Amino acid sequence: MRILVAVDGSECSDAAVGDVARRPWPAGSVIKVVSAMEPPSVMAMPETWGPPTEYYEVLEQSAEARARQAVDKAVRTLSAAGLPAEVSGEVLRGLPKEVILQEAERWTADLIVMGSHGYRGLKKLWLGSVSQAVASHAPCSVQIVRCRAQA
Repeated sequence: MRILVAVDGSECSDAAVGDVARRPWPAGSVIKVVSAMEPPSVMAMPETWGPPTEYYEVLEQSAEARARQAVDKAVRTLSAAGLPAEVSGEVLRGLPKEVILQEAERWTADLIVMGSHGYRGLKKLWLGSVSQAVASHAPCSVQIVRCRAQA
């Protein structure tokens, strides 16, 4: 079985990784952890003012470091769980909902596992729902893991 685990470093993606780590996967399964690194948007600025040349470079490096950290943490957790599976990780460039769907199709995933922030109302409208988009358009089954409410 080919399991694609999408992470973003949040508690919700940690919950998804924990769920994958606790399940009895068939021997020979392959688990691939991915995180999407969204390149910073370049805004048009008047010639008289603009951010320093390094500004976008620093933003991009920071986004890549956060994505790499999320992937590495998930790979360590899954490897330590003693699953009968090969575990790998990769940072992908692009919008999360797009790259997760593209990677699932390219990699021929049997299952996508991801967390859900559970946004509602205006927050969901403004921020969008990556898990909803993936569940609606994925070429395979999708498991969305909800965060447990903190007491």
